[in-house]
Amino acid sequence: MSSEFLSNEEIVQEAHRRLPQGPWDYLVGASESETTMRRNRLAFDRIAFRPRVMIDVSSVDTSTSFLGHDMRIPVMLAPVGSLQVFDPEGGAAVARAAGEFGTLHVVSSVTQPSLEEISAATDAAKIFQLYIHGDWEWTKEMLDRAKQAGYKGLCITADTATYSRRERPLLTRWTPISRRNPRDPVWQASVTWESLDRIKEYAGLPFMLKGVATAADAAMAVEHGVDVIWVSNHGGRQLDYGQGTMEMLPEIMDVVDGKADVVVDGGVQRGSDVVKAVALGARAVAIGKLQSWGLAANGTEGVVRVLEILEEEMRIAMGLMGVTSIGQLTPACVCKAEATTQPHEMSAWVNMPEGRIV
Repeated sequence: MSSEFLSNEEIVQEAHRRLPQGPWDYLVGASESETTMRRNRLAFDRIAFRPRVMIDVSSVDTSTSFLGHDMRIPVMLAPVGSLQVFDPEGGAAVARAAGEFGTLHVVSSVTQPSLEEISAATDAAKIFQLYIHGDWEWTKEMLDRAKQAGYKGLCITADTATYSRRERPLLTRWTPISRRNPRDPVWQASVTWESLDRIKEYAGLPFMLKGVATAADAAMAVEHGVDVIWVSNHGGRQLDYGQGTMEMLPEIMDVVDGKADVVVDGGVQRGSDVVKAVALGARAVAIGKLQSWGLAANGTEGVVRVLEILEEEMRIAMGLMGVTSIGQLTPACVCKAEATTQPHEMSAWVNMPEGRIV
């Protein structure tokens, strides 16, 4: 055990104690009414397990592989901007946690320290996520830097053609560091499938497209040779009144039909959520808020502990379902059900202080 925390609820509470209000609001909030964020959680709550009994589950294996890399659990660390506001070591601390635990860190291009310093923090495999903030020459320079630094894959985020209004930090007048010197928004707004083809060809790395929310775009991604389709609505932080990502997943799995790996994020708070996503076809999930809460609570050790707790929760869920390996998780393991709680950013936990942390 890497620290004294017994649950991820305790980690969230410690993160809240340590963070100033501005960074806390940036982390827990979403766009406008926060409906999309709540639907992310609600979509998980509306899935139930169908357990099987009288099966030898004395040994349960939660490991998997992704893009040729071994993963202790099918949970990646999502790209999060401005990680340095949660811990001074920022992305380097998260990269070390991924290496220590045994998973992949997808490194944001708008976090600190530099992509080179984050890469040097650990020998573990890392993937570089890029926002398009300049012309083709700027883009090539960023791709060259990522390749020279040893990144093993490239992720392009597609759902930020325009910035959203995230009202929690707006009301406290706090601006994330990545937005304090805004770049010309025309570059992100101008990205097309043709841009993607050009970037993919130049990079020559396994290619992930993050922000896919419909079967139509998933089909286009397959046509354009994307290796990994990342089902995401930016944690509810971009378009408000969208669907929850787990609502989107079945239709996207149908059109992908094994032609690409699928990753999903948004609302993942427990190991049981990971099990549900994998049962419905996802190769892995990614965590952003949980990762950041762990980082704020106790740096590298806090992130490792988040992952350890998810692993324990996964092992328990799988054992009680009669499942001994990730490969045995199929749609037959789950069914639709009614939710029993009102969804919010922490509704997967029941021991938060009354009125929940805000």
